[in-house]
Amino acid sequence: MTTSSVTTFNLDLNNLIEEAFERCGSELRSGYDMRTARRSLNLLTIEWANRGINLWTIEQGQIPLTTGQISYPIPTDTIDLLDHVVRTGSDSNQIDINISRISESTYSTLPNKNAQGRPIQVWVNRQTGVTRSTANTTLAASISATATTIDVTSAVNLPAAGFITIGTETIAYQNVSSNQLLNCYRAQNNTTAATHTIADSIFVTNLPNINIWPTGDGSGPYTFVYWRLRRMQDAGDGSTTQDIPFRFLPALVAGLSVQLALKLPGGFERLQVLKMAYDEQWMLASDEDREKAPLRLAPRVAFN
Repeated sequence: MTTSSVTTFNLDLNNLIEEAFERCGSELRSGYDMRTARRSLNLLTIEWANRGINLWTIEQGQIPLTTGQISYPIPTDTIDLLDHVVRTGSDSNQIDINISRISESTYSTLPNKNAQGRPIQVWVNRQTGVTRSTANTTLAASISATATTIDVTSAVNLPAAGFITIGTETIAYQNVSSNQLLNCYRAQNNTTAATHTIADSIFVTNLPNINIWPTGDGSGPYTFVYWRLRRMQDAGDGSTTQDIPFRFLPALVAGLSVQLALKLPGGFERLQVLKMAYDEQWMLASDEDREKAPLRLAPRVAFN
């Protein structure tokens, strides 16, 4: 007998939800059934993010470091950074140097956060990425696209350092003095520097970010290279497939059936069996989705 010669099987959202409903002893019948299943599916993928590292969501990124700049935004769908180095040089001459991750409490004790040198430490500030509707303040004077000091009508509701959004531009600032934002770095978060006029509204943006110490000096250029764990993409509109590899499909269907059984009439009758099936499928998939490189430990030796 001949085989299919095809290895492209996947489940679009409709088929995935139908399979989960059938395991609950029910059927997908209405638009509300689809909406409630999509909501449960999005919550399920968030649960998976909390369970640990999902290898297919690891991505590499890099940030050119600017002399004197402390904070740099990272993508808002970042869950956490896994590894990072500071890269010097370029092309065949590049060298990657270790940079140590420190906690907020350790970073807060650094006496001079504006010190310049080769970056050796980084604090990862895991913010939500949400922009506040308003900071109850506006520009007190117009600013050019290159201005590094910004006058505001009131800085009472602004953090001592962070990111603001004016129009479509995101701006980082490092200090506040009275009603002035000092040491501003323009065009952050992949935005474009622009002129802004007096009375323009100011919004606080809680971007996830890294804080570098020292801030970099003229010996560079330095580039912060990182490997991040990103969020899984949301459930689509019915015609798309999920942002997971094929080997996790059984676990995804099993997990969704558990979520639906908690909500469907009579679902509790099957809940225990469905939960056992989900735990088994998750264990099989997660055991497969892991690094298979051997562990190598090397002592760090220092000489006087």
